[in-house]
Amino acid sequence: MGDVLAGIHATWEFDTDSVLIRFERGIRTPRLFQSLRERRVPYAALSSVTLAPGKRGTVVLHAVPRPGADPLLEAAAGQLKEGHDPYRLVLPAERGTLAEYYADELRALLGPEATRPAERFMVTAPEAPMHFKAYDGRAGFDGTLVSFRWFWTGASSAKWKAGDQTFPVAELAGIEWCSPEAFEGYLRLVPRDVVADSAAGGPAPAQVPGAGQSSVARVQPDQDPASVVFGMGYGPVHESLPFAAAVLESVRRTQSVPVPTAAVPVGGARRDPADIAERMRHLGDLHQAGLVTDAEYSAKKAELLAEL
Repeated sequence: MGDVLAGIHATWEFDTDSVLIRFERGIRTPRLFQSLRERRVPYAALSSVTLAPGKRGTVVLHAVPRPGADPLLEAAAGQLKEGHDPYRLVLPAERGTLAEYYADELRALLGPEATRPAERFMVTAPEAPMHFKAYDGRAGFDGTLVSFRWFWTGASSAKWKAGDQTFPVAELAGIEWCSPEAFEGYLRLVPRDVVADSAAGGPAPAQVPGAGQSSVARVQPDQDPASVVFGMGYGPVHESLPFAAAVLESVRRTQSVPVPTAAVPVGGARRDPADIAERMRHLGDLHQAGLVTDAEYSAKKAELLAEL
């Protein structure tokens, strides 16, 4: 089409076979959008296009990607808030007629494959190297290796005993990302041998329900050396989700087996009281050092006590 449609927080540039979404860098732009900067989406990656009234005198043009087409949405597994969906373009209501025109143009470009899941990722993942700070460690990814370096103030004794971890992408089967905006967020790497043991009749892993997918979870994330946990401002969406998407895309590219991805955990086993006591001691150290506020200290302490 060769046209440009400017909205709030983003501009869509329409090319012959794809749309280039450029996100603004303004202070009101969601930080996830600022982190992504821009994304090129082939029309073949889309399943549908909708136009609906938005909030406070706006309309929303929504290009819905096919399942399996975008590693970012695959990693998010339905956990992104509406305002953080990179496929929603919000425009002033007076531009509704123009938005309707582009919605019709996009729909005309959808082929018969639009109703089927994508067989491969069609949207490029954020590029490595990447890193972010979680509550209990620093996560890094250079394109082939994922590393976790533990913090003494947050990591459990189980992680300290295991030591810092390095995971070659070729040895991973998938990832699990639970949003830091949930009660307890985390990023877990799923090693291939865990999946292989389960398939071969080994110890049965716990199944984490949600979104039509399951994931492998043998232990709580704060006890698992293949996981980093979020909380208290660590592991925000705009840092941890692009990281998870980059790892997932690399895993999918290097492996031919299906990749387990995450859904939000529902419930879970109660933790060891000794471990909770240790976490509370770490929390007290952070509070005494002035790294957390009185309100944050009280809230997290109440969460930990509720797990007893």
